[in-house]
Amino acid sequence: MPENATEVTAAGIARLAGVGRAAVSNWRRRHADFPKPVGGTETSPSFALSEVEQWLRDQGKLAEVPLRERVWQQLAGHPEGPVPALVHAGCVLLLLRTSPAAWREIAAVADEPMAGVLSLALDDLLTTRFGPASEAGRAVRAPGRAELLPSVPLLRGVAELAAEGGAPETFEFLLGRQLDANPRQYTLTPSGLAGLMAALVETGGQSARTVLDPAAGTGALLRAVTGPTALYAQESDPDLAALTALRLALHADTGCAVVARTGDTLRADAFPRLAADAVLCHPPFNERNWGHDELAYDPRWEYGFPARTESELAWVQHALAHLREGGTAVLLMPPAAASRRSGRRIRADLLRRGALRAVIALPAGAAPPYGIPLHLWVLRRPGNGLHPSPELLLVDTAEPAEPAPAGAVSAAPSGGRDRLDWQAVHSTVLDAWRSFDGTGTGTGTGTGTGTGPVDTGAEAGTGTGTGTGAGTGTGRGAGRAVPVIELLDDDVDLAPARHLPPPAAAGGPAELVGVRQRLTETLGLTGTLTPPAVTLSAPAHWPLTTVGELARAGALQLRTGGSGTGPTPVLTEHDVLGATAPSGSLPADGPPEEPVLVEAGDVVVPVLGGGSVARVVDGATAGAALGRNLQLLRPDPAALDPWFIAGFLRGTANNRQASSYASTATRLDARRLQLPRLPLAEQRRYGDRFRALAEFEDALRLAGRLGGQLIQGMYDGLTDGTVRPE
Repeated sequence: MPENATEVTAAGIARLAGVGRAAVSNWRRRHADFPKPVGGTETSPSFALSEVEQWLRDQGKLAEVPLRERVWQQLAGHPEGPVPALVHAGCVLLLLRTSPAAWREIAAVADEPMAGVLSLALDDLLTTRFGPASEAGRAVRAPGRAELLPSVPLLRGVAELAAEGGAPETFEFLLGRQLDANPRQYTLTPSGLAGLMAALVETGGQSARTVLDPAAGTGALLRAVTGPTALYAQESDPDLAALTALRLALHADTGCAVVARTGDTLRADAFPRLAADAVLCHPPFNERNWGHDELAYDPRWEYGFPARTESELAWVQHALAHLREGGTAVLLMPPAAASRRSGRRIRADLLRRGALRAVIALPAGAAPPYGIPLHLWVLRRPGNGLHPSPELLLVDTAEPAEPAPAGAVSAAPSGGRDRLDWQAVHSTVLDAWRSFDGTGTGTGTGTGTGTGPVDTGAEAGTGTGTGTGAGTGTGRGAGRAVPVIELLDDDVDLAPARHLPPPAAAGGPAELVGVRQRLTETLGLTGTLTPPAVTLSAPAHWPLTTVGELARAGALQLRTGGSGTGPTPVLTEHDVLGATAPSGSLPADGPPEEPVLVEAGDVVVPVLGGGSVARVVDGATAGAALGRNLQLLRPDPAALDPWFIAGFLRGTANNRQASSYASTATRLDARRLQLPRLPLAEQRRYGDRFRALAEFEDALRLAGRLGGQLIQGMYDGLTDGTVRPE
């Protein structure tokens, strides 16, 4: 094997051939000529990519490796590691975007001289884009000739891929693959949250021309800003700082300055004299070693010296110190920062001086850690003739329980990773903030009159409530402008949940009667759907076939989900398990691949968990994208009945023989599931019975949900006095 040849793991081989990892293991056992491992470990060997490609072609399992996969495998198997290779790729993509003619001249020579010429060209380019190499902490260093030489085949492929889809899109694809392949190494800010935070600093007439992110990570927050003139980023991890700088330079307009620096922000601020229009920050949470002992007399602690356990309040004051007067900062914060006693004095001073303008509670699943409902703090630097606001806006985007229409299965709550309705969250938060920030006195939308703080409604409302009028909005979440004087008690607890009414269960006490009526109707429906008396017989001895054999014969197609980008709703694993409507969404900045769209009559089976669940797609679900950890079986209607397939796939014995077991999970291989060989007419007889069982199951599930809503609504109504015991 040539020195520095690209290596690929079994998972990479499976991706290349479009099969599962189990198939790769079978090939290794059954074929003596399968390429031998050239690296890795005994439990996770790696193989030469060129040998694997040739073997797959010889076996007829691969006509040609897709360019995207070939480039990714070259990057993932780079001898220096994927991150340096990705930095080299980003530099070349920036050269392609800036001076495509220069790249064509460089690429026309042989590999060895190309590496030398390319190194000189990149040095000039990076100096022009990011400043002189002598500047302390410059994030991207020009690679030398020796460093570039192993990357030359990769860089040629990257340029070819960019010619098809564009330089920024190519870098996003490769960076996204790297982040997906190493999820535990990076703390990511989801695109929906990044867009919301960027929109908050761009509202209220505030011009966010210069924006700073002092804990830049992968650059998601700065990338979400529209039309800036200068982006400033600092990141302690040198690899992430380089990737962020390249990502922003590829994404931003050529007239936008991108200044990225490496270093510990709190201990070694790279921009001590910067006064930006806006600061966006997703700081590290719960850090004890943030510099408490070294920074006791730092001038940034204008609102009080943070305790060792209050690293987040150090980041808050760092952000305020880097704002111009009247500038806005938005920080993602853990909910404990709003109520910990050790931070109450700093919170109180932020309120008294009008620096803290809003605390927004997000749904659980908005960002890691996904099980915790995080907060957004919106701050504004006092000065420039601004008077401290007498109120603080508190917003809670928790979603009230909404019962499903009669006869339908209730949708699952949208909280949770990959299942948030970001459009609704954006609408709620931005409507509340724009209404509050427009006058500074709590003008809100909604209905109602009276005295007291203004309730800022969500998506829509009728009429207006202004000045000292109280109003309530209709839609997801609730907001309220709370007088600062009410919050300056011993605790200075700013958690929205402490000051806002909880979401009304079942749509509020007035709807409990309707929920009870629907529950009664649903329980009656379950009685009519209860299966009739069971007719027993001896076990059948049908001739059997497998899903894999049917797929090879063309009687059905097998597909897996999980990739793509766009506005299409996603049928998730949770939706299949809970028999709910598609609740997921494709990432706006994901890989530009076509998602697998489900059609009516498809059978969808979860991969993980080992449970006996199969869902037949109906007309309402058709058109959704197939989510991760799902397998799709698309039968030929002239040969197979979908309900017949779904019913037999749910058999316990069938699932046991088709499942494989690891130390922490059970995985279902749909190809090994068995079906009896029956005529189509007989299949439909069984399919009708399986369909009836599914309707009975849906009715029981709906009854359980309605019952839970009724019970919780009664508890809430009795405890708050809106429902009387009689």
